[in-house]
Amino acid sequence: MRPIALVNARLVDPKANRETVGGVYVVDGVIVGVGAQVTGANLPAEARIIDCAGDVVAPGLVDMRAFIGEPGAEHRESIASASAAAAAGGVTTLVARPDTNPPVDDPAVVDFILRRARDAARVRVLPCAAITKGLQGREIAEIGLLREAGAVAFSDGPRSIANAQTMRRAMTYARDFDALILHDCADAGLTGDGVMAEGERASRLGLSGVPREAETVVLDRDLRLAALTRGRYHAALVSNTLSLEALRRAKDAGLAVTAGVSINNLTLNEIDVGDYRTFLKVFPPLRSEQERLALVAALAEGLIDVVVSDHDPQDVETKRLPFGEAAAGAIGVETLLSAGLRMVSSGALTLNRMFAAFALRPSEILRQPTGRLDVGAPADLIRFDPEEPYVLDPAKLHSRCRNTPFDEARLEGVVKLTMVAGNIAHE
Repeated sequence: MRPIALVNARLVDPKANRETVGGVYVVDGVIVGVGAQVTGANLPAEARIIDCAGDVVAPGLVDMRAFIGEPGAEHRESIASASAAAAAGGVTTLVARPDTNPPVDDPAVVDFILRRARDAARVRVLPCAAITKGLQGREIAEIGLLREAGAVAFSDGPRSIANAQTMRRAMTYARDFDALILHDCADAGLTGDGVMAEGERASRLGLSGVPREAETVVLDRDLRLAALTRGRYHAALVSNTLSLEALRRAKDAGLAVTAGVSINNLTLNEIDVGDYRTFLKVFPPLRSEQERLALVAALAEGLIDVVVSDHDPQDVETKRLPFGEAAAGAIGVETLLSAGLRMVSSGALTLNRMFAAFALRPSEILRQPTGRLDVGAPADLIRFDPEEPYVLDPAKLHSRCRNTPFDEARLEGVVKLTMVAGNIAHE
């Protein structure tokens, strides 16, 4: 590889919790220099020098939850298209959900994803394997073999494990392999046929609601099981204040638990659904503005550890339906950074805190060496202008589907360069 230096940049280092002016020097895919001393004047002649002109250079985003259709649903998304969208949005690592066809419950499927990613992906693609065989919530998958094959976490995707004994066994089994359980919390009985957050807005639209308790009942059970088993547990998506209270109690008790939140629940609320806009039908459902603000505050203080895109491509046939019948889900990996910058622009988050939740903490939870501007760390970097505005045109997105909740929205944060292990993935 030709050495590359990004100079004259605003460096955001979430690990050190500081912003400085300087550059980053990359040799053979690894950061070998960072700081004010990296300038065009003291670099070797063979290095490619990129003058960032004051743009931000920061660690690439790590997205812990994205649906990638391979194998079985390539018409919705492929590894190639998902990674192209990720690179264009400044995401350098994607964790692929296990609910493919066949599901990721066999080491051979893990190996397939890793090989396909090696051949077709522009960014890092890490497989998340199933907790239970066939995602059926009954028989535990071979966690040890799947972890050995390369799975970085274990989840049943959007399905919640209803049986507490099954969940206890899974967490105990995972603990013995130091594996991470990543669980979606939703009680199927309480969720029922709900399609929107329960409350006045749902009643006005004549739509069936999902109570907050559907999420928190399962989360509270899981946290108690985490205390019992002492395993590593991550709540994939929290979306309301009841869940935040349960999470706070668990963390105050010293449990090894972490939690994520969807960028949709952080930046949109139930009013955005408008007149039955199906691109805004997501799960967990969008909630009130008060709940949204509580989630942002929890993220700012560190109670919520990570932010995910919850990238879920849906084709036209599943979205161009009445709201109650349309599939839930929205694409988000390409707009994750820009949507997050809305919270920075409003003053709710600092840029360092944002990158801690978007890059550093996901890397730490997944035990990956990325997410930091350290000498010796992999050169997974992005360059962007946080104040450059644009209007989102869905036709220009790289995903195979166009179901974005930010259709024609005014956003900021144009990604000018994405580097993965020293290779330019987007420029």
